[in-house]
Amino acid sequence: HRSTLHVTLTFAIGDVHGCLDMLQSLLGACEAHAAGRPARYVFLGDYIDRGSDSRGVIQLLMRRQQAQPGTHVCLRGNHEQMAIRAHESALALPLWLQNGGAATRCNYAGTNGRIEDSHLAWLRTLPFCYDDGLRFFVHAGIDLAKPLDEQSNEGMLWMREPFLSHCDEVDCGRFIVHGHTPLRTGTPDLRKRRINLDTAAVMGGALTAAVFDDTRTEPVGYLTARDMR
Repeated sequence: HRSTLHVTLTFAIGDVHGCLDMLQSLLGACEAHAAGRPARYVFLGDYIDRGSDSRGVIQLLMRRQQAQPGTHVCLRGNHEQMAIRAHESALALPLWLQNGGAATRCNYAGTNGRIEDSHLAWLRTLPFCYDDGLRFFVHAGIDLAKPLDEQSNEGMLWMREPFLSHCDEVDCGRFIVHGHTPLRTGTPDLRKRRINLDTAAVMGGALTAAVFDDTRTEPVGYLTARDMR
């Protein structure tokens, strides 16, 4: 049995949606749980829209990535994709605004509602998935009919069915860690081959981190933060 001192922890964090206070609280809980052990953070996308401080969330994640290189993986969510497209084409603006983009624009009043260039450049660098050898981290889900290395970007950003209902029937070689579909219960949905960590933080639920180590594929525990106001 290996010493737990050398086990790398991975914290996978669900959809933030501008809930900066909850994110700060949850990251503090993760750091306390790690207690100095090596840790990796994987954020599952949807940092912006609907909540009160999307700009602050982006700033915090950018700052942490710069301060701790190689330990913070920030995936792209469908809300980041909608925002990127809205900044490239006026035709894409209505879809973003209908999905909470107006709240994000309020955070960028100094640039007339336009996400500032450095933040937009960061959004454009975000990967669509991350594979740690045991788990496949993705924003929304996967196409069960395709191998993991042939997934489409759109599918990884938007997938719901048939993935949610039938994932347990298909062994794709990895345990799938995702968000995107809000769980109104406010608790994670753990299945045989996947876990959904979107615990509806911006809808009155919690912001959740699943704790993983390299001894097994499924979570070894959970940490949560709620809005205490």
